[in-house]
Amino acid sequence: MGRSLGAEHDALLLDLDGTVYRGGEVIKGADSTVSRARDAGITIRYVTNNASKPPETVAENLNTLGVAAVVSEVSTSAQAGAALLAERLPPGAPVLVVGTVALAEELVAVGLSPVRTTDSGPVAVLQGHSPDTTWTDLAEACLAIRVGAVWVACNRDATLPTERGELPGNGALVAALREATGSCPLVAGKPERTLLDRAVASATARRPLVVGDRLETDILGAGRAEIPSLMVLSGVSTPAELLAAPPGCRPAHVAADVTALELPAAASRISEQAAWRIDATGAGLTLAAVNGADHRPEEADEAYPWSRLSALRALCAAWWSEGSGDVEVLFEDSTAETVLRELGLYRLDGKRFATTTTS
Repeated sequence: MGRSLGAEHDALLLDLDGTVYRGGEVIKGADSTVSRARDAGITIRYVTNNASKPPETVAENLNTLGVAAVVSEVSTSAQAGAALLAERLPPGAPVLVVGTVALAEELVAVGLSPVRTTDSGPVAVLQGHSPDTTWTDLAEACLAIRVGAVWVACNRDATLPTERGELPGNGALVAALREATGSCPLVAGKPERTLLDRAVASATARRPLVVGDRLETDILGAGRAEIPSLMVLSGVSTPAELLAAPPGCRPAHVAADVTALELPAAASRISEQAAWRIDATGAGLTLAAVNGADHRPEEADEAYPWSRLSALRALCAAWWSEGSGDVEVLFEDSTAETVLRELGLYRLDGKRFATTTTS
C-alpha cells in the first residue's frame, strides 16, 4: 500500500491539545509514534495555539508525559504574536499584555516592552490565554484598544480541551473584548498563517504535514498555508462537523489519532472506499456496506475496510463532491447503521443529522 503517511513528509507540524495530549494525559500511541518518526529522520515541530507557557516549559511538560521534545521543536502562538508586533512597532515600544508572564517574556525577546496598565501608554495589546485573566485585565485592554492601540490575539480558540472536558479558551475572552470595543484583532495563531509559516521555516521543510484536531484552526490554517493535513478525532472536532465542513476546512486525511502516521497514507486518505457504496438521494446520502460485510466493533486497525472511519472517509469524499453543509445520511443495512451510530451521524432528535432506514 506504499509508504506510511508520516514517511511521505519531511516535517510533522503537530498540534498539542487534543492531538498529542488531552489535559495532563498523553493520547494513546502519540509518544511512540512521535519517537519513531524522529528516529526515521522526520523533523518534529509542536505547533500550539496555547500562549500561556514558554517553549521551555512546553518541552519539559512533553518530556514529563513521555513525549520526547526539545525547546527548538516548540512553536507557540505567543512567539508568533510577539513577532507580528515586532514587525509593526519600533524597538522598545510599550505593549499591554493580557496573559501570562511567559507571554510578556516573548515581547522582551523581540525587543518590545511589556506593560500591564494603560498608564504606561501602550501602543499595542497582545492577548493570550491565561487562567488568571481578570475583568481588570480586560478593562485595561479595552481602554487601550479604544484609543487606537494595535491589537494582536495569539489565537481565537473558543475552548481548551482538558481531561475534564472543554473549558473557556483565549477566543472566549477575545470575543468579550470584541463586543466591548467594536474592534477585531490581528490573529497570530492558527488558522492564520504566521504561526505555521514560522514553524515551516524553522524546520526548513519542503513537504510538511499539519496534524490537528480542530477544523476551524488546525485544518483551516493548513489550507491557508497550502499545507496538506491530517485531522485526528482525539480532540475537539467531530465526524459530523467534518462531514459538514466547508471547502477551506477539509483535510486530506482523517484518523482516530496520530498513530495513523505509521500506517500507509492510503489508509487515512479521504476518498472512495471499496467496502462502502454511497448513493446520493433526494434527502442526502445513503450508506451501504458492499456485500453486507460485518463491522469490526473494536477498531484496532484503521485500515480495516469496514471500519467506522473508512465509512466516514467515503461519506466525506461523496458529500464534498456534491456540496457542503448539513446532510442527511441514510443506511441500507445493519453494518451501515452501526457505523453511523458510532460516528454520531445517527440521530432521531431532529438536530443536525437524522438518519433513518431506507428499507
